[in-house]
Amino acid sequence: MSDFKDKVVVITGAGGGLGRAHAIEFAKRGAKVVVNDLGGSGDGVGQSDMADQAVEEIRALGGEAIANKASVSDKAGAQSIIDDAVEAFGTVDILVNNAGILRDKSFKNMDLADWDLVMNVHLNGSAYVTKAAWKIMYEKNYGRIVFTSSSSGIYGNFGQANYGAAKMGMLGFMNVLAIEGLSKNIRVNCLAPAAETRLIGTIPGVKVNPDNPDPMRHPKLVSPAVLLLCDDDAPTNKTIHAGNGRFSSSATFVNEALTFGADVSYEDLLAKKEQLLDLSNAEEMSGLIRVMRMQQRQKEG
Repeated sequence: MSDFKDKVVVITGAGGGLGRAHAIEFAKRGAKVVVNDLGGSGDGVGQSDMADQAVEEIRALGGEAIANKASVSDKAGAQSIIDDAVEAFGTVDILVNNAGILRDKSFKNMDLADWDLVMNVHLNGSAYVTKAAWKIMYEKNYGRIVFTSSSSGIYGNFGQANYGAAKMGMLGFMNVLAIEGLSKNIRVNCLAPAAETRLIGTIPGVKVNPDNPDPMRHPKLVSPAVLLLCDDDAPTNKTIHAGNGRFSSSATFVNEALTFGADVSYEDLLAKKEQLLDLSNAEEMSGLIRVMRMQQRQKEG
């Protein structure tokens, strides 16, 4: 039996590209899918019936799906996505926060309205929809949540200060919710995808064909990672990079702390600068790792 048979899956921004690919893969495995998409352009303008079209495609494949056309950046709209899932299917088991837009410019030339809009769709939108689903998952003692991050946030990318800040914010959000959901079987992870989508086509000088993407850059090559992060045996507090047929993980690493007394000075730290910046023996660290280590010590002690 599939881990996803009769699971209720909500995917934002699922009218096309990555979200649509995820929705189809879940539906093929027996999940009941809520396809959310405002249907706007890659830079967040306008709206359309993309969600309806994706639902029709899923139903044609024998799957079960409904459409929601609300904006994730609107609190009431975000709530309506989860309300529609509960009304149609009774609950929410899995939430994939995928909706996003691009407004690329160097920070020097960026209008702060573009900063606000990108942050509202990516970071606030993910928070609004997750907040609406969180109580349901918490009370039923089961939930799987994916935040869509990006290498542009994790590593950085010229001209994407707004997008990169929002995408790195997903990791901070994940770090906290992975801890808060640990005792309630809510597993929270991040995806950093790479694919040929219409969103990428908004970047100046980049040409894509989202209706007929390069086979090795197809959005469906990302979806296996999403399903892995949402199955019954999913990890939590992990970041997976997926795209072009390649998959990898990234994490935060910390080296051994330098210890000084209460009279430490700039000169003291400067003398140890090379050691401070040396990560050759660093270890993976997160708040969840700290919590789990503390729990282990309590069991042993």
